Amino acid sequence: MAARPTWKGFLKISLVNIPVRVFPATDSAATISFNQLHAECQTRIQQKRWCPKCQREVPLSEISKGYEFEKGRYVVMSEDDIAKVRPESTRVIDLVQFTDATAIDPIYVERPYYLAPDGAMAVEAFAVMREGMKGKAGIGKLALYGREYLVAVQPRDKGLVMYTMRRANEVRSMDNIEELETVPAKIKPDEIRLARQVIENFEGEFALAEYRDEYQEQLQRIIDAKIAGEEIVATTEEAPPKVVNLMDALRQSLDRV
Repeated sequence: MAARPTWKGFLKISLVNIPVRVFPATDSAATISFNQLHAECQTRIQQKRWCPKCQREVPLSEISKGYEFEKGRYVVMSEDDIAKVRPESTRVIDLVQFTDATAIDPIYVERPYYLAPDGAMAVEAFAVMREGMKGKAGIGKLALYGREYLVAVQPRDKGLVMYTMRRANEVRSMDNIEELETVPAKIKPDEIRLARQVIENFEGEFALAEYRDEYQEQLQRIIDAKIAGEEIVATTEEAPPKVVNLMDALRQSLDRV
């Protein structure tokens, strides 16, 4: 089944405007999900909009959006109010800066999307800019799903990949974690040497496809067994490892390799 775009607009680089389509790069169907059921009759639970003051269910036509500016006090925002916010990024991905692709810290990366040219007229310009961007990432903005995102765009295979980014104020500083204050600054050279030797024995080319989701596989096995009316055999739970001296653990790791 062909992928369907979730957004159409323009990729803008200086005076160049390229019609593009945006496609989700991830597949939510790859993960098993559950519905909530009433255990007594196995009927799916309904989530109802309930007003505790009026003591009744509220239809969607009576729902409004409110921003809580003080505890228990709201300013109501109508759809007309929200429609007045029309940044240019609702139709344009405007790349205003370029940096080395390696300069983007993964902690700021939120969700990936694919970009493709929209129409035959856009193909050549798309290919030219993709080649010109090799090794670089373009930074810009895009309004998507009711909010404006900071985005990074960089080449990938035949197309471009776009990452929505967290802003600086959305990422907590590691300095706020008190437990890290007890981590020693000075470490014994022998311990570092042994640690590096252990790590070097596990170095290799990263192949993501080789890593299976064993939890999902076991979960699917149990689901299939219940559907077929078969007896469910639980997997053996491994005992937690014994706490040992760090140097002993490193030496044992080298011996095992």
